[in-house]
Amino acid sequence: MSLVRVLARYRVALGGLMAAGTIWLAQPTAASLAAGAAIAVVGEALRVWAAGHVEKSREVTSSGPYQFTRHPLYLGSTVVGVGVAVAAAHLWLGLAIVSYLASTLTAAIKAEEAHLREKFGEAYDRYAARAVPPSPRAFSWARAWRNREHHALAGLVGGLAMLALKVWYSQGFIGR
Repeated sequence: MSLVRVLARYRVALGGLMAAGTIWLAQPTAASLAAGAAIAVVGEALRVWAAGHVEKSREVTSSGPYQFTRHPLYLGSTVVGVGVAVAAAHLWLGLAIVSYLASTLTAAIKAEEAHLREKFGEAYDRYAARAVPPSPRAFSWARAWRNREHHALAGLVGGLAMLALKVWYSQGFIGR
């Protein structure tokens, strides 16, 4: 199996390890947490918007954010990751997060595009070439739920809560 396939296949598990390392090594301050959380919330909002439009593996989606970018879920993940890196306030950890995102999401995009091209052929090629008009489909919370976006949201909230606990602990708000 190629490195691209390995990274694409195990990106979620690797993300869990990255999250654990981030919580462990982060040195957040109140200011870094506030700034990073604001950035991450924008990324998660993009992910929710995308998840409420996409019918994964059923069609080539061109509504919502898919009319502007082919991979809004991955773009949203990147923005979330940058927000977490800012919140963590640790240079080397930030570089590790960016490296993780660049390698795993690039691999995921390559694997996904190959899958979509194989499954949808010409329809995907037209979409990729921006030769498809946007679909008028409305956002659906039920679709976002089916796409399990609530898992990503829960992970983000949990991670930010853990970073907040580190801030409160370092400032003496909770006992040492």
